[in-house]
Amino acid sequence: MAEYTVYHNPRCSKSRLALQYLEAEGKDFDIVEYLKEIPTADTMDDILNKLGMEPEALLRKNEADYKQNFKGKELSRTEWIEAMRTFPKLIERPIVIKGKKAVVARPAEKIAELD
Repeated sequence: MAEYTVYHNPRCSKSRLALQYLEAEGKDFDIVEYLKEIPTADTMDDILNKLGMEPEALLRKNEADYKQNFKGKELSRTEWIEAMRTFPKLIERPIVIKGKKAVVARPAEKIAELD
């Protein structure tokens, strides 16, 4: 198992920069293309705990799916997690995990906070 896990969207420049950062630092990492391999509810809950965030803070609120389906709504943690699983484009990226800690690597240099 790799030292880092990156929840990655190949179409996102910030996500690609995070991979480049890890490669340049010689770090061992696994990639999860979360749009193809949608995290389970338990995995999303674990990621949020490692980030120290509530689900709403991890949402991409400029996405059309958010504006059409969720803008102005108040949902429970479980409901937001299910919304992210139903519409994975809503998940901010890239998320980089090392052990019990995680960061949203925007900018990629935030990955250094995991060491």
